[in-house]
Amino acid sequence: MYEVLDDTAAQVILTIESGDSICRVAQHLHTPYETVRQAVNRLEDAGYVSYDDGLTVVDERVRDAALELVAASAGVSPPSIEETYVVPQFGDWPFAFTRIDAVYAWTQGGYQVGRDPDDYPLFLAVREQDIDACEAFFESFDLPTVFERQSRDDLDGSLQIVLEPRPSLDIEHVEGYPVDPRDETIEYMRENYAQFQSALAMLDRMYEDLDLGIRYRETERAQT
Repeated sequence: MYEVLDDTAAQVILTIESGDSICRVAQHLHTPYETVRQAVNRLEDAGYVSYDDGLTVVDERVRDAALELVAASAGVSPPSIEETYVVPQFGDWPFAFTRIDAVYAWTQGGYQVGRDPDDYPLFLAVREQDIDACEAFFESFDLPTVFERQSRDDLDGSLQIVLEPRPSLDIEHVEGYPVDPRDETIEYMRENYAQFQSALAMLDRMYEDLDLGIRYRETERAQT
């Protein structure tokens, strides 16, 4: 089994939802299509997945083995910031990127508030009923979970997963990322207007159905 389940193949197995296309899996993993296609071919030849009107994992025990492999790999070589954005998709509970990370997704990477790579929080909204499972999952990847952002001095590593428990989730997808709905993200940005004025103006330009009435130029910030 493990000669087929390299890191890429394991991630593919963990990302597949029944009926998925290779394109959808590649998008969610933020991995080139051809890399995912080759991994799918190996997995199909080994009998771990089938590709008939979409991808399906043949045996759920393969998912368990894949998760064990990916978590063990993270223990040896901690995930990068980019890889950490993919890790939550390997869990079996719904989530949405929220706050700053939702802004980043809805601006399609156009707006990224300055975050120190050595002190980097990721913001996830999860259901209250899934908190224990989320904490156990991230612990297996040696990623600390908190409910309020912690000081870098209080953590062993540079990454922290800031969980926001909610009774339920309303999730939309932007370029493969599950995120807060756009209206909720805009409301958050308005509540923090000084920080996100430029991002609001960016959204106004990006989405024709919006009329936020935000006008912002870099020269305006330079003059303040």
